[in-house]
Amino acid sequence: MATTPAPPTAPPKPTWDPRRAEPPFPWLRPTIRIRLTLLYGGMFLIAGIMLLSIIYLLAAQALNTGAEPLFRIAGGTDIKVTSDNCPAVNSGLSLDAFNAAISHCIDLQRQSALDNLLSRSLLALLGLAIIAFAFGYAMAGRVLSPLGRITRTARAVAGSDLSRRIELDGPDDELKELADTFDDMLERLQRAFTAQQRFVGNASHELRTPLAINRTLLEVHLSDPGAPVELQQLGKTLLATNERSEQLVEGLLLLARSDNQIVERKPVDLAEVATQAVDQVHAEAAAKGVAIRGERAAAVVQGNGVLLERIALNLVQNAVRYNVPEDGWVEVMTQVQHGQAVLVVTNTGPVVPAYEIDNLFEPFRRLRTERTGSDKGVGLGLSIARSVARAHGGHIAAEPREGGGLVMRVTLPI
Repeated sequence: MATTPAPPTAPPKPTWDPRRAEPPFPWLRPTIRIRLTLLYGGMFLIAGIMLLSIIYLLAAQALNTGAEPLFRIAGGTDIKVTSDNCPAVNSGLSLDAFNAAISHCIDLQRQSALDNLLSRSLLALLGLAIIAFAFGYAMAGRVLSPLGRITRTARAVAGSDLSRRIELDGPDDELKELADTFDDMLERLQRAFTAQQRFVGNASHELRTPLAINRTLLEVHLSDPGAPVELQQLGKTLLATNERSEQLVEGLLLLARSDNQIVERKPVDLAEVATQAVDQVHAEAAAKGVAIRGERAAAVVQGNGVLLERIALNLVQNAVRYNVPEDGWVEVMTQVQHGQAVLVVTNTGPVVPAYEIDNLFEPFRRLRTERTGSDKGVGLGLSIARSVARAHGGHIAAEPREGGGLVMRVTLPI
């Protein structure tokens, strides 16, 4: 008797943290300026220690040469010697003990002079080391100031301001060569983006116009009650095909526009955006028997409301269309987590292998064998959602849900 194979289990659940890893001490970041400062100061410190050691050894050798007393008392009567620096000679001593006391006092004075020289030299070295590190830091900042201009310009360009240029002046050195090369690259990028914007505008007109004409002609033909049934059926098929072509064109144009950063930003509440998306998909969900639920807390971000609504709409539509035939549900939640606005769309559905998650975000790619000829869309929904999220400085991630389905998480900066 053959045994029934066990149903496939969901792949392991990956984890992610929407927060970016930040170093515990940002001011300890090993920048080039800090490294140059340590290099300059460290070289000065090593040279100072070597110079101090040489001076100490030479001074010790010089003092050792004159360590023996310049005189010795051989004998006599009525000799009285007093000393404030060497109290040992004030007491009555024999000649040998007296000479030994004088030698001992000279050794003590020599050691005291060396100790005094060492302590003062160390204090001087410490002060000079502080000055050297400060001087090295200032000089490193001056040398690296062109890199600061390059960095600031690159950040401005990252904000879609391709008109910015470094225009570095000064000597014709490696940094100026780097800045000029970067300016040339920005010039080519600006021309490329300008050409892309012109192409998108031209394609928008050239592609929409014939499709709109075809749709109008087909609608007029279908409105004729005397048309044969075969022609009406053909007209409906052509109208559905034309509608899919319009959706494809709109998706491609939106995908091309959303790859750039959003320049004009306004406050947008993700909860309101998600609610509007749910309202638009509610009829389709009811027809498929899919329940939509979830609490949506206020999460205001700075961005484009139309594009953000497109993210929510695409995610909710996919969650409804790629669901189980019976007792399916979709959960749409918005919240503020770790200082970021988060939109989470969870749905029941088929088991999704973890290795196929990345393919879902590619244009015209679907799960397993499904292609763009199905009735579930044109295969650009998740690609558009990812592009719009990136344009707003956020990101979108997906993970398989235990038991089947997906958990889509969109994280946007507040």
